[in-house]
Amino acid sequence: MKKIPVAMSIAGSDSGGGAGIEADLKTFAAFNVHGTVAITAITAQNTMGVFGIGDVDLDLIEKQIDSVVQDIGVDAAKTGMLHRKEVIELVTKKVKEYGFPLVVDPVMVAKSGARLLRKEAEEALIKCLIPVAKVVTPNAMEAEVLSGIKVSTVEEMKDAARKIASLGCEAVVVKGGHAGPKERALDILYYKGRFFEVEGERFDTKTTHGTGCGFSAAITACLAQGLDVIESVMKAKEFIRYAIEFGINVGRGHGPINPLAKLYIDSEKFRIIERLYRAIDVLEKNSEVSNLIPEVQSNIVESLPYEYAKNVMDVAGVTGRIVRLKDKVKAVGRPEFGASSHVARIVLTVMKHDPQYRACMNIRYSPKIVEVCKKLGLQVSYFEREKEPEDVKKVEGASLPWGVREAILEAGKVPDIIYDTGDVGKEPMVRVLGKDSIEVSEKVVLIAKEYSKVIEDEK
Repeated sequence: MKKIPVAMSIAGSDSGGGAGIEADLKTFAAFNVHGTVAITAITAQNTMGVFGIGDVDLDLIEKQIDSVVQDIGVDAAKTGMLHRKEVIELVTKKVKEYGFPLVVDPVMVAKSGARLLRKEAEEALIKCLIPVAKVVTPNAMEAEVLSGIKVSTVEEMKDAARKIASLGCEAVVVKGGHAGPKERALDILYYKGRFFEVEGERFDTKTTHGTGCGFSAAITACLAQGLDVIESVMKAKEFIRYAIEFGINVGRGHGPINPLAKLYIDSEKFRIIERLYRAIDVLEKNSEVSNLIPEVQSNIVESLPYEYAKNVMDVAGVTGRIVRLKDKVKAVGRPEFGASSHVARIVLTVMKHDPQYRACMNIRYSPKIVEVCKKLGLQVSYFEREKEPEDVKKVEGASLPWGVREAILEAGKVPDIIYDTGDVGKEPMVRVLGKDSIEVSEKVVLIAKEYSKVIEDEK
């Protein structure tokens, strides 16, 4: 049986849970790496700042490292807040003793401006720890301190990386969060005499607390898995993109990154596709649903949770839609993300009013179908296309979101049903809403069965 990789964070604890060992352990878990720790300091902090630092005894720090290495083992380790010269010297001694690859995140100053590394410890960091590191990951400000070079442009980032590498470490990543081009987040990796530009999207967000910790921890996790430096840095960059984009909006200052975002998204996508298959099965097993398929065909969709849903590519639907096949219904293709446009936009709009409602299916409109919905106790609302403002009509894709908002305002909340009676070139339609696709499919089946009784009574 393959042994699970083990990584260690030698760093301070963040009471706000956004950085330090808390961020590192979440990151290790996201990479399926077992995380261990040697706590160097305990901080009292939140999104606004650092309000107290309590150092851990050197003897206890050493025992933490020894006890883990000698029993569990460490495939790779990283440092964060070391705070004191004596801690840096101790960690240097332990790296030499045990020989595990080390990623040094030279944590010097918090985002709030609080100093996290004493002035006298900077020399120890440069002379002792960096020479035994495999990878060093300074931001622009830290790179300036370590190299003595002003860092604002890409060329200056490269010069600083080369200078830091000359201290003896194997690789340096100068992070471009505060340097380089403004339109993109560009990091410079210097490894074995070569420069590599590692690009990422730059986000206008305040949820960046713990970015450096998460990035260095991701590199550490990849090294623990046996990946090389270049691949580890590339994977860490992609990882931190998700963590920042879907950061956790808590507190009044800089909210924390979300190291588990990619894991949440991937697992939720799996569950959504699974539910859509079950919803399709419910629809296909009930032939009465065929009476509800409109001329433009139907689709059933379900979105990622509101905090992760940015556009229609985050909403899954049926490729090729759901069609009427004689007296039955059939899904033409399989569920996929990005398979719907119209129905997906409805869900994205609805979630802005109530994030619980993540699914929808469009069905045929008729006054009798609307009456059936009301008879079943479903809350019904509507919008009138003829009232759509001209400026909305001119914008591609804006009509449905406008109509859905109008219907929700009319109902006072998100209803079960939203319909409209159509317009020139616009087929009238009923939309069935629910918290997930299975709930929607069950509502549609109820409507279909009751509507079938109405059809039979008319014969």
